Amino acid sequence: MNQAALWLWLWIPLSVLACGSGEAPPRDSAGGRASDWPAYGGGAGLRYAPLAEIDRSNLGNLEQVWVHHSGDFSDGSGAVSSTSAYQATPILVDETLFSCSPFNRVYALDPETGEERWVYDPKIDLSGHYANQLVCRGVAAWLDSRLASASEQPCRRRIFTATNDARLIALDAVTGKPCAGFGSGGEVDLERGVGKTRWRGEYQVTSPPAVIHDLVMVGSAVADNQRMSAPSGVVRAYDARSGALRWAWNPLPQGYEPPTVQEASGAGYVLGSANVWAPMSVDEERDLVFLPTGNTAPDYYGGLRRGSDFYASSVVALRGSTGEVVWSFQTVHHDVWDYDVPAQPTLATLERGGELVPAVIQATKMGLFFVLHRETGEPLIPVEERPVPQDGVTGEQLSPTQPFPVMPPPLVPHSLSSEDVWGLTPWDRGRCRDRLRGLRNEGIYTPPSLEGSLNLPGSGGGSNWGSVAFDPERQLVFANTMHVPFIVTLFPAEEFARRDAADPGVEISPQEGTPYGMRREVFLSPFGVPCVKPPWGTLAAVDLRRGEIRWQVPLGSVRDLLPLPIPWKIGTPNSGGPLVTASGLVFIGAAMDDYLRAFDAETGEELWKGRLPAGGQATPMSYRVRPGGRQFVVISAGGHGRVGTRLGDALVAFALGQ
Repeated sequence: MNQAALWLWLWIPLSVLACGSGEAPPRDSAGGRASDWPAYGGGAGLRYAPLAEIDRSNLGNLEQVWVHHSGDFSDGSGAVSSTSAYQATPILVDETLFSCSPFNRVYALDPETGEERWVYDPKIDLSGHYANQLVCRGVAAWLDSRLASASEQPCRRRIFTATNDARLIALDAVTGKPCAGFGSGGEVDLERGVGKTRWRGEYQVTSPPAVIHDLVMVGSAVADNQRMSAPSGVVRAYDARSGALRWAWNPLPQGYEPPTVQEASGAGYVLGSANVWAPMSVDEERDLVFLPTGNTAPDYYGGLRRGSDFYASSVVALRGSTGEVVWSFQTVHHDVWDYDVPAQPTLATLERGGELVPAVIQATKMGLFFVLHRETGEPLIPVEERPVPQDGVTGEQLSPTQPFPVMPPPLVPHSLSSEDVWGLTPWDRGRCRDRLRGLRNEGIYTPPSLEGSLNLPGSGGGSNWGSVAFDPERQLVFANTMHVPFIVTLFPAEEFARRDAADPGVEISPQEGTPYGMRREVFLSPFGVPCVKPPWGTLAAVDLRRGEIRWQVPLGSVRDLLPLPIPWKIGTPNSGGPLVTASGLVFIGAAMDDYLRAFDAETGEELWKGRLPAGGQATPMSYRVRPGGRQFVVISAGGHGRVGTRLGDALVAFALGQ
């Protein structure tokens, strides 16, 4: 970016607003208007609540007011063979709170008391080995505009849920009963046509469906690093009334040509394609759906892809009514680092030079933000192609450059020197340094290697599925990130069985169909802590007007990780996302201790924390049900089986004491 372009960017006034129309939401007052949460992320992925009853002056009066227990969680033992992670964020429509448990039970609650109105159990196969744990991040709502508002006909309002065992289900929002006219008995089989799965849980759906017009859309989560012929990552749109397939889009179509709208058939969905496992975003006014795509299978070797990365690790905008590609922007070229796009695209409107510009803000595992024009995909903050390390393993075809936005700077480190290595004692720091000297370590995008390569940031991020929150008044993006390096080692494919048997405690995958198997592990000291200095997790505020990091603070303590409850605010790895309110508060759980916290949006100061009954590895939401009612902040607290936080089954609501 030349100096003139940089000066022009800094000079142009920038104001980011919450609504697709470009109009700022009206500011709330205590006991003011009702405010719902109609879709995952609150709508457009902003995670913003225009409520201000809870503010800095009264945070001390915030208290737990109700708890709902789903009864669904698992440590992977007994009849439930997979661990669970309670990652759901509810939605609020028609004065009812709707959410789902890790076992895909859907429930409707009174949003002011937590009392159950109905529960629907799809009875998923709990004996399956689910590659991405048992997870349900949320549900979606749709209103049938053909039915009169006074109509008592069932399923005028529908709740859509997609399950771990790959079903799309439509429920009546009033009763919780399946909508008989949708698919077969209220559900559609999503495994049909994606290729033969090898076990129950190789192909699953973990994120909520997305709704546009009269269509409901679903992606999928597919087991990583197992085989090149993994089930297809096709994205499909179904008629919200009948369940009939309306369009299907595959990121890797036959012949690797740019995809077009295809008829649905097993032969039409190419195996091993990039998938869309994270939540999508919808701009109904522009008839656009925004997809965060994964990378082509498998993750860590791409020598046989032969150009199949075209739509992988990208933000892709589809025409909602047809599935036609409108534009795409690739955040990683020929991704062999598992740097797929993990977070829901955030839709905002930028005011530049007196004109309103619709934008997409995309957080990434690399700790980078890409800010794109919503209608064209062109970068609104310039992006540079910079040289990156080369000389991958035999047969690999690396991209010579990777895209970097010129600002803001990365939220996570991109390199690790011997001087930066950390340990609890000089002894374990020395062991970390010894291990680092034996690795290939050339900074971000160091390719996987036979000797082992440092992967920094690790494949968990940076940012992940929790995405970001955006404050339309303060023009700040809030992002929680992890700062934990991984080690990725390739080995000859024929050694897989031996290596897997010899080291069962480490992730070792076959990458079947390629010359190499893969070993992936966190870069830890002999004491089990990351070999990089803390914080290992942070919360940051990014000022998009100036392209600067406004503040960045440690997120989380070791309070629940040690035998003694020591509240050392070291900053922990995290899973979940933030919420920002009009009063300038950022609420977040996510860390590896059992708290919901509130931070000052302007300064990053931690102002409050509330104890949770289990790990809060989820994203909170906030609402007011009726005019004059209380503002609630709600978060799922059920822990994360693989991370090792405390497991539970609670949905917890906080409000000011009366």
